Amino acid sequence: MNTGDIIFAIDAEIAQLQKVKTLLTDTDLTTKRKPGRPTGAGAPKRATSFNPVEFAKKSARRIMSAEGRAKIAAAQRARWAKSKRVAKKTANKAASALPRKVVTAKAIAQKAAQVKNSRVVKKPE
Repeated sequence: MNTGDIIFAIDAEIAQLQKVKTLLTDTDLTTKRKPGRPTGAGAPKRATSFNPVEFAKKSARRIMSAEGRAKIAAAQRARWAKSKRVAKKTANKAASALPRKVVTAKAIAQKAAQVKNSRVVKKPE
């Protein structure tokens, strides 16, 4: 037997073993899984009895007490107040960070001289 015949026999054996594996595992090796939830995983439970009263039952809605609503409202008001305080604090910081115009004595003297010169009216000669 030459090497070509041996390789051909090994390939045939591998193909046959893959077919057997596919039959045993009941999955196809060539198909890939799709992304997301597997099919049938979220299927509703099947009915175990045919009693119409059992299927007519609906779960009772949960009702929140007035005390619980008041606690939630107070907590929300506290969150709003905190956010308003933070916003006000940042606004104050931004306003104080603006550069202020510095007036020097020299500038005041120049301005006074300008005003004085503008009042002086020259008489025609």
